[in-house]
Amino acid sequence: MSRILIADDHAFFRGGLEAALNAAGHEVVASVENGEEALSALGRTDPDVVILDIRMPVKDGVCTLAAMRAANDNRPVVILAAEVEDRVLKELMAAGANAIIYKNGAELRLLDAVRTVQDGARFFDADLLDRAFSQASGVRAGSYRDSLNPREIAIAERVAQGKRNREIAEDLGLTEATVKIYLHGIYSRLNLANRTALALLVQQDQQQAA
Repeated sequence: MSRILIADDHAFFRGGLEAALNAAGHEVVASVENGEEALSALGRTDPDVVILDIRMPVKDGVCTLAAMRAANDNRPVVILAAEVEDRVLKELMAAGANAIIYKNGAELRLLDAVRTVQDGARFFDADLLDRAFSQASGVRAGSYRDSLNPREIAIAERVAQGKRNREIAEDLGLTEATVKIYLHGIYSRLNLANRTALALLVQQDQQQAA
């Protein structure tokens, strides 16, 4: 199970998250009330997953995530939000949020989110996935299969699973350099900005097909 850091300025809500995570076998190694305390606790506690409230005093979730990424800290981050404006959603996507879920009923979905980001994939509440994808690309959801050949589809789906280029290359009997060439072609053909946008496109299509 995972070692987890929680940052949320509402002690009662934070306590509920801790109880749910502990009951599921996770270890909450730090529980703090703002982003500054979260950044300070990272080095001391070395969590596997970081859970950040989007609105906190001193340093909010967006700024805290951005600070982590600027320091080359790429461990999974789950963002909790009562609501998310399009501008803020775009900032979270650009900073590399691994999961974004609404706080209402978060105790239930949080466990799925933690498991998903630990597996290297992303987790978004349904309407956030739609909005996040629209922020990342103008491609119609589900259209990627019509635009790619079977090898490109296989690569795209492995990207959505959170696999790195080396793992994709091993799966498909390719070199990493060849995978990179394929990815650049996929981005260009689908009018995508990056790997995150591709993963979102595939995940959105899979959710709609389920």
